[in-house]
Amino acid sequence: MEEPGEERQAASWRSARRFYSLKEVFTWRLLKTIAMGQALSLLICGTAVSCQYLAEAGVETPMLQSFLNYALLLLTYTSYLCSRKGDGNILQILKTKWWKYLLMGLTDVEANYTVVKAYQFTTLTSIQLLDCFVIPVLMVLSWFLLKTRYRPVHFVAVTVCLLGVGAMVGADLLADRDQGSSSDVLLGDSLVLLSAVLYAVSNVCQEYTVKNLSRVEFLGMMGLFGTLISGVQLAVLETRAVEAIKWDLKIIMLFAVYALCMYALYSVMPVVVKMTSATAVNLSLLTADLFSLFCGLFLFHYTFSGLYIISFVVITLGFIMFNAVPTHSATTESDSRGGNSGDHTAMLADQATGSSSDRLLPEEKGGERAETPAVIAIL
Repeated sequence: MEEPGEERQAASWRSARRFYSLKEVFTWRLLKTIAMGQALSLLICGTAVSCQYLAEAGVETPMLQSFLNYALLLLTYTSYLCSRKGDGNILQILKTKWWKYLLMGLTDVEANYTVVKAYQFTTLTSIQLLDCFVIPVLMVLSWFLLKTRYRPVHFVAVTVCLLGVGAMVGADLLADRDQGSSSDVLLGDSLVLLSAVLYAVSNVCQEYTVKNLSRVEFLGMMGLFGTLISGVQLAVLETRAVEAIKWDLKIIMLFAVYALCMYALYSVMPVVVKMTSATAVNLSLLTADLFSLFCGLFLFHYTFSGLYIISFVVITLGFIMFNAVPTHSATTESDSRGGNSGDHTAMLADQATGSSSDRLLPEEKGGERAETPAVIAIL
């Protein structure tokens, strides 16, 4: 006859086996997450292809392109905030949180600008490799600010994704596709690392906002302050470049494609972040370069390599591994310690279905805000 302690251990092993079964891993939610993540990668691919065509036409106006995206956000989400009544109205938001969203907008604008600027000084290979720095920075920021706790499988998954990126870069080198400049590699690489840190900060703030406040509020404030900041930089840095553009239907269409892809990316990304996390979304975006390469095979006559397929499969596998096992917060863990084993099982089930209490809005938790002191100090 088994002792009570052995029974509990056996029950724990049975629960673990059931939790990690293929049927529960490959849920509809996971498949939807994969599909939406790859849709985001395709949107980034659209921006990359349009940028390539603009560059071939002699147009280099990254701030104008960003301004168009923020202007679209302003016309839609910010306008909607203006029509709201009560605490959700834009005036009420600005009274208490204007400086916080100003900093978030500044971070987002400069992250976009610095990574585009880096192409003038360093190579594509360096950018592809160093841009992955956003993922470990995101994990560190999420650990301390959002109190996210990762399991060993999450670190393995990230490693697998980065190996996939290595295969992609190796294929580029073998195909002699190391494009870009090398006029000041140190400056270019530093700009890439700076952009990675800024993206990580922006994405962590986005995750907190969309999970605890409102997706519309986040996008509306990004539209307002992003338009103001990018508009000022556009006037200061790119006035002559804009004046030199030889406008025709093709150039107008390329700007339109870029702006619409970025607008769709900004609109959909908070939805995926709310379903998963900022780290998971950035892992899915690692395939964006591969989609751009696949398009380049037909549009720009790139050389094909079997390593591109291997890279795509490896990155996708790592993304599935990361999302198959839910992350958990320190707050949820501490709450579960006071409950019985049934409460703990219920908590695991909630995490598997994405319905855990840390995904609810503050007013849905009995009026108490989630315990994330470090981020609350910022937001």
